[in-house]
Amino acid sequence: MNVPELEYLDNPMLEKLEQEMLSLSIKENADVLGQFFLDCADLVMHDFVVSRSRAATVFYFQGLTDTMQLEMQVIRPLTTREAESGELDSFEGVVISNKKTVESYGDAVRSILTGRSLLLIDGIKGGLSLCLTKFEARSVEEPQSESVVRGPREGFTETLSTNTSLLRRRIRSSTMKIQSFELGRYSKTIIDLIYIEGIARDEIVQQITDRLLAVDIDGILESAMVEEAIEDSTFSPFPQIQATERPDVAVAALLEGRIVILTENTPIALIAPTTLASLMQSPEDYYQRFWIGTTIRWLRYLFFFIALLAPSVYVAILTFHQEMVPTTLLLRVAQSREEIPFPALLEALIMEVIFEALREAGIRLPKQVGSAVSIVGALVIGQAAIQAGLVSAPMVMVVAITGISSFMMPQYPASIALRLLRFPIMILSGMFGIFGLMLSLLLIITHLCTLHSFGIPYLSPFSPLRPTEWKDSLIRAPIKFMKQRPGTYVGKNKMRQSVYAKTRE
Repeated sequence: MNVPELEYLDNPMLEKLEQEMLSLSIKENADVLGQFFLDCADLVMHDFVVSRSRAATVFYFQGLTDTMQLEMQVIRPLTTREAESGELDSFEGVVISNKKTVESYGDAVRSILTGRSLLLIDGIKGGLSLCLTKFEARSVEEPQSESVVRGPREGFTETLSTNTSLLRRRIRSSTMKIQSFELGRYSKTIIDLIYIEGIARDEIVQQITDRLLAVDIDGILESAMVEEAIEDSTFSPFPQIQATERPDVAVAALLEGRIVILTENTPIALIAPTTLASLMQSPEDYYQRFWIGTTIRWLRYLFFFIALLAPSVYVAILTFHQEMVPTTLLLRVAQSREEIPFPALLEALIMEVIFEALREAGIRLPKQVGSAVSIVGALVIGQAAIQAGLVSAPMVMVVAITGISSFMMPQYPASIALRLLRFPIMILSGMFGIFGLMLSLLLIITHLCTLHSFGIPYLSPFSPLRPTEWKDSLIRAPIKFMKQRPGTYVGKNKMRQSVYAKTRE
């Protein structure tokens, strides 16, 4: 584990003591550790006697240690040692599988802060760090943001050990490697970097490792902070790292040669590198028949463009290119807009802002009333706006279709990018018509062509063109035909299944 040194910027004396070795005197050790944890009311220092004559102390934080196990496995065996067993001169009498010796005050402080118990015995060199952690944790449940009709119902939790075990249950191979890092000068958050040796590319693993080691921040509260710290382009609206709550999605990414990053205290796992095509995929694509998965994937691409361009196309055509609309439809639209006091651009902006406000309100409100408020609010406000003559009925329909289209995106960050980009595209379309719309598209495509995720082109396998990989991006081919892993991410082990495997006709 790469553990940075403790920093006490406001107390040079503690920074110096952190490097010193533990004393043989338990009283001196207690005094020094008391300086580190001054005014920490939740620190417990339990004094007892071992071998009927020697003082001992165990340090732990209340609420982070299983006190029953501590009493049964440590304190009681040491305090009830028989006289004929001899004087205790080492920690061999403590029978706990997960234990390690600490020698410096810095190691002792780090051990206590991670939730472990620290045992000190008078006259014995160093201390013993015991893994007897126990704290409240949420059980494994189905993730709410990535629900599926068919597939596993397990989701990541806020406990890092639980999350790694969910992956180990699915990949029973020693080639799955886990590297741990500690980020945050004060939070000391554990970050696990997970990959499959031989499948993942070494240069990508090293690149992510270097970026994680370069992070220097007070605290890591959620995986989004890690994502923002290591991504390639901070100012791009498009997510360059995929986020998921599902262990099966993380395992599928590992088997493709990608890297999974787990962060302590959050159920959101990060997957890197990421391409636009991977953001358009859902785990259910592989749990249904291949032609169903392919059809739904095509629908996602269609609604991707509808969510991005529908209001802009409507504004551009009504403002500058009425000749593109059939005469009958144009007359109906003109009739509905007779009493509208605003131009089409302002009308679209008003409706989009109201729709986004209703969507955010539905998310922030309690679950019992949130969905009702968002749906009823949209219906009531839309109908009232039409009757008041503020917006036209076709505009309400266009905005509603656009909002529904954005919900087709499997990845929530991708849908947010579409929601943000709609506004500048609408403004350019309202100012310059189809020319402004095409200019917007050219700027977005140019940005996507130059965007990379840890050295991987964001538009791969479409740019650069790799038609052989379209079987797992543009379409979802049958499993037996996807014998090779995607060449975009994979390292040395390129074969997913044997090329000599016989298939039944």
